[in-house]
Amino acid sequence: MNRVIVVGGGWAGCAAAIQASKEGTKVILVERTDMLLGSGLVGGIMRNNGRYTAAEEMLVMGAGELFEVTDSLARHRNIDFPGHSHASLYDTLKIGYAVERLVKKYGVDIRYKCRVKDVQMEGRRINSIITDHGEEIEGEVFIDTTGTAGPTRNCVKWGNGCAMCIFRCPSFGGRISLTQLAGIEEIVGERPNGIPGAMSGACKLFKESLAPEIRRDLNLKGVAIIPIPDRIRGQIVLDLNQKVCQQYNLVDFSHNIILLDTGNAKMMTSFFPLEYLRQISGFEKVRMYDPYAAGIGNSIRFCEMAPRYNTMKVKGVENLYCAGEKAGPLVGHTEAICTGVLAGYNGARYIFGDKETVLPSSLAVGDAIAFANRETESQEGRRRKYSFSGSAYFERMKELGIYTRDREKIAERVYRSGCFGIFGNPNI
Repeated sequence: MNRVIVVGGGWAGCAAAIQASKEGTKVILVERTDMLLGSGLVGGIMRNNGRYTAAEEMLVMGAGELFEVTDSLARHRNIDFPGHSHASLYDTLKIGYAVERLVKKYGVDIRYKCRVKDVQMEGRRINSIITDHGEEIEGEVFIDTTGTAGPTRNCVKWGNGCAMCIFRCPSFGGRISLTQLAGIEEIVGERPNGIPGAMSGACKLFKESLAPEIRRDLNLKGVAIIPIPDRIRGQIVLDLNQKVCQQYNLVDFSHNIILLDTGNAKMMTSFFPLEYLRQISGFEKVRMYDPYAAGIGNSIRFCEMAPRYNTMKVKGVENLYCAGEKAGPLVGHTEAICTGVLAGYNGARYIFGDKETVLPSSLAVGDAIAFANRETESQEGRRRKYSFSGSAYFERMKELGIYTRDREKIAERVYRSGCFGIFGNPNI
């Protein structure tokens, strides 16, 4: 049969599906909503800080397809904002169609509005998934890229309630973890104060609802920074410690409204009370885009992560792999794509009886996958989040000398590691 079933159509799921197809398997990608990408539809930030290094490594290893798409849709390149350098901002209004077209180009069978409710197992092996509609889909390998955002019960219990975000749980049913359905106890991430999960770190505003001078800065520069008046900062609490994106936990993000142009205006805070936001000059007519109720909160993530090996195989199930946030506290689109590629690659190798691959720690991608995995073994580690773009892991990249923007050095390092072109034709 040689069939791989990918559950979840975010960045990780799309990357896993493409790579598994490139390896010669038949791939079915099931997505519970009617669109691919999930948070990728409202994300937009690529190549900032160490994400540049990771993306270039993947290109040299032959898995550059999704990075080439985001590069082609960049509204702005090489922009700087507090704590971040040389970022690229892709157009979130165009990315969904472009990625869907790419996934289909690789022969992947996409099944929309296909929510998994159960699995059929034989011992430690999954034989098939069962959907809400009662359809049974058999496979030889399954890849869990269901993410960690929501479902609504987590946002209600550990956040400020359902803020009507891009994941649309009330409309399509809440996220269901394939790992949980397979009987595996998942890892619970925490905030520094011990509360489970973390809150999504940004929200989006309709750019047209902002003052002309703010729109002009966004369109020309890609960034607009507007100081929050002291009288307003004294009336609201913007607790940056609850954010999933700890690379943005800088004082600049609590003293200023920092906007990025991703088609809409991406506001780099988890939420901002609308009644106070509209008191700031230039925001008098502002409207929220995502979440629709971003004045009160945002989605809760990282309550449920899969225990895994560095091959991306889930511990305790013979033919289940994972990627993206499901694979641990690695935060971001670049991180999801990297883990998705490896999961798709090793899933196919399992089918064909080949030895699974662990990416070497001499590469940023391999080191991050292993480091985040080790960190989840302790409570302190589970209270942190890891990203190529900031916070603890970016500091580690710099200390190890892994971070660089020199393409020749990156290509040479990948070549020395023995990983040159392992995922396909290298792009150098």
